[in-house]
Amino acid sequence: MRAVQFTEYGGPEVLELVETERPVSAVDGVLIAVEAAAVNPVDTYFREGAYEPAELPWIPGSDVAGTVVEAGDETDFAVGDRVFATGLGNSRQGTCAEYVAAPASAVAELPESLSFAEGAAMALVGVTAWQSLVAACSLEPGERVLVHGGSGGVGHLAIQLAAATGARVTTTASPTYHDRLIDLGADDALDYRRDDLDDAVVAAGRPDVLLDHRLDDYLSFDARVAAQGGRIAAIGNTDSSATFADVPACRAKALSVHHVSMFNTPEFGAVLARLATLAADGAIEPVVVREYDLAEVADAQRAVLDESFLGKLVVTP
Repeated sequence: MRAVQFTEYGGPEVLELVETERPVSAVDGVLIAVEAAAVNPVDTYFREGAYEPAELPWIPGSDVAGTVVEAGDETDFAVGDRVFATGLGNSRQGTCAEYVAAPASAVAELPESLSFAEGAAMALVGVTAWQSLVAACSLEPGERVLVHGGSGGVGHLAIQLAAATGARVTTTASPTYHDRLIDLGADDALDYRRDDLDDAVVAAGRPDVLLDHRLDDYLSFDARVAAQGGRIAAIGNTDSSATFADVPACRAKALSVHHVSMFNTPEFGAVLARLATLAADGAIEPVVVREYDLAEVADAQRAVLDESFLGKLVVTP
């Protein structure tokens, strides 16, 4: 099969399109013919060596959507099933290939109403949003949510997921994306660069749950604007240090911080199945911005870090 892999750590130039052996499914897994694989910032962290994959050479990619071509005896899937999966590319070889083997626990059926590209685009970011808002922060109907970076992969699905639960949503993003984010379910879209952002967030409604992708930049901001008993889901940072500027004030609000890693999800497939139901009902809509060929994965990895867009980049072998 064709696959993209790297044999050493470095920039996008270390990625090579090669011919390699097609994997086989385990008794508790499936082999998927890849129709689409999403591109995520975490792919670049493995490539650079900031996160170490299980071995080298390594195939990047966490998300996949495609068709089952082999199904183990200990699974409920069958050859021909349309599926999507995530949680790969970490301890298992990734998805930027023509075939990928996945454990059944990481796989769910893909609704007919979703394209393969949409399924791949929804997987990792959808699970991250779910683990942040629902599993970690116990979001309830009628609460107010603040989603930092609403135009991002996680952000644009977190807005929709929060709205689907009956929450009210405030998001920050470039004004270019405000109208589209309102269409996706945000009640208030604010320019993250405005000088009075604190006041604007509070005026919209102090958030009960805050989804923060840059904790080292916004943790103290989150503490200032959060409601009493606010819960902060921390999914990212650009620096290893982050602290509260006013600890007594945080204690007075009884704030809690929940550090969320999508890869710690107990069973990816169970969450994907919930997301699939919401998507089939039209409650959430993964946005695919651009599609790349396997030979263009390096370009896609550059774009996911350097370009501004709303939604997800997808590789289609």
